[in-house]
Amino acid sequence: MPDRTRRFLGGLVALGLALTGLVAVPTPSHAATPVCALACDTLDPSEAVRETFPVPDRNVNGRTLRLHVSDPDNMAWASIDNGVNGDSVWLDRSWDRGATWEPLLGKASVPGSRTGTRTLMYNITDPVGHRRGWIRACGDAAGVTCTDWVYPKVCDGASCDGADPAGAAGDDRPVPATTLFGRTISLHMDHDNGMAWGVVENGGAGDEIWIDRSWDGGVTWPEGSSLGRVSVPSGAAATRTVMFAVRDPRGLLHGGAVRACGREAAHQEGSCTAWARPVPTRARAAADALMASYRTDEGWWRSSWWNSAVALTAVMDFARQTGRHDYDWAVSRTFEQNKGVFPAGVRGSDPVEGHFISRAVDDAGWWGIAWVAAYDRTRERRYLDEAVIIADYLHRHWDPGTCGGGMWWDREHTYKNAVTSGLYLWLTTALHRRLAGDTVWGGRATAAADWYLDSGLINSSGLVNDGLTRDCANNGQTVWSYNQGLAIGAFTQLWRSTGETRYLDTARRLADAAMSSPRLTRDGVLTESCDIGTASCDDNQKQFKGIFVRHFADLADATGSTVHRAYLARQAESIWNTDRDPLNRLGQRWAGTTPNQTDWRTQASALAALTASPRVATRGG
Repeated sequence: MPDRTRRFLGGLVALGLALTGLVAVPTPSHAATPVCALACDTLDPSEAVRETFPVPDRNVNGRTLRLHVSDPDNMAWASIDNGVNGDSVWLDRSWDRGATWEPLLGKASVPGSRTGTRTLMYNITDPVGHRRGWIRACGDAAGVTCTDWVYPKVCDGASCDGADPAGAAGDDRPVPATTLFGRTISLHMDHDNGMAWGVVENGGAGDEIWIDRSWDGGVTWPEGSSLGRVSVPSGAAATRTVMFAVRDPRGLLHGGAVRACGREAAHQEGSCTAWARPVPTRARAAADALMASYRTDEGWWRSSWWNSAVALTAVMDFARQTGRHDYDWAVSRTFEQNKGVFPAGVRGSDPVEGHFISRAVDDAGWWGIAWVAAYDRTRERRYLDEAVIIADYLHRHWDPGTCGGGMWWDREHTYKNAVTSGLYLWLTTALHRRLAGDTVWGGRATAAADWYLDSGLINSSGLVNDGLTRDCANNGQTVWSYNQGLAIGAFTQLWRSTGETRYLDTARRLADAAMSSPRLTRDGVLTESCDIGTASCDDNQKQFKGIFVRHFADLADATGSTVHRAYLARQAESIWNTDRDPLNRLGQRWAGTTPNQTDWRTQASALAALTASPRVATRGG
């Protein structure tokens, strides 16, 4: 027997023993730093949202050993009952399918006056660390026994690891096959159900095929190596693995990636395809890739404060347009984790003083828009109340004493610009439309609109420049797409509120100017000034175009214009066909030119375009 085959069979035996609850085979690893997801390890079970028992209890010399799981918390705890003083219970947690584990987590002993005890709660998976764990309960009562592990299989809805490819809803090869000694190794996907399998062809007996699964885009895959590994049988030239899920919603791991790997029987080396993610629809694929960067423990996308508000808004727009609820939990999580006070350097360079407010007035405005979207999505009054608090803060920086009105960009009142004025106009209008019997916010909205139209921010070409000079004149600075978009959205909303056609006419004029001017659109594709030539966009500018299309889409919905809808569709087509990689990562340059930049900010921006497109449910491209 070849040494590699002997090692492989030995690994299968070890894994099988681990799954039975025996403790003798794998080697315990040292306990690691506590895991924090929706909560941190050692949370008290009394705080669990739900209690389920997904694996059978075990009998330990007459004692009952039980594993408890709260899936909404992504946590588990263990208990032992019918015991005596000194009996103990704990959890084991493994990050590599039971090969090693963190032992004795939360170990507790039955006190003298009791017949049972329980551990504290520990996280089953670690979305922040891009790790999917297994967990089990163990007890010692004159002998050690453990329950089965939770959860050996990944399930995405009704689709679970181990399913037969014969039942797949589709068979697509998302990346090119790789070859090895004349063998063809290919990755196959059922995109609708998020399932993947591997195939080896043109081979011989003993050739192997397997799937690797990663939760960080292929950087690591300790839990997902060699899944479904199978050999070509004697007399055959091909074989395939069973199917494996690429998303793990239970574990808050939505951005999984897979690849197919194979080995020719006579050689030790193997070869793998590129990593890929499924595409159930364009928008879902983009949303999954965006959420792979979300910090569940902190409730935001790390390193960009206002950008996180815009990213969350994009996720809520995706949910509204598609009717999906994959990420509803992230709305509350973001709110609860970030509504408090943070010193400088934690959420941004400025301190956050509570209620999402800091010295940058426009930053607070983006959070106000996010909480209006959250209220529309959930109808929970706390979000609308938060938007009112933020809008009140913005109103304190509306200053009729300079330039007759308009918003100061910062607390020091150094600059009156388009973005803060556009945010104020949008927010005041939004609150007026949602607060029954309101007269205050409606009056502020019309005053802001009249000032905006007379301010000179809109130049003679129908484009919005960045701001005003100290002499209250248009400063001629860059025409950024988000300034244009905010104005389009704000005047569209005000038309919905008042019925005055001059507001809708303004929105149309701004939209038409954006489509026709090379300062914003080139070859039919929305193009920022930092998208041209060798330029690059900073972290703020990476999200400008997504803001534009969100508000442009609102105008298209209001008017039903086929021209505006076609423009939105053009953006989505260009993004999908020229600006996407096999992991569904979407870049800054929607025309696909180089040099390009890709991170969660560009992902959120492109998601907004895919969501806004009339073809939001489209998969292919």
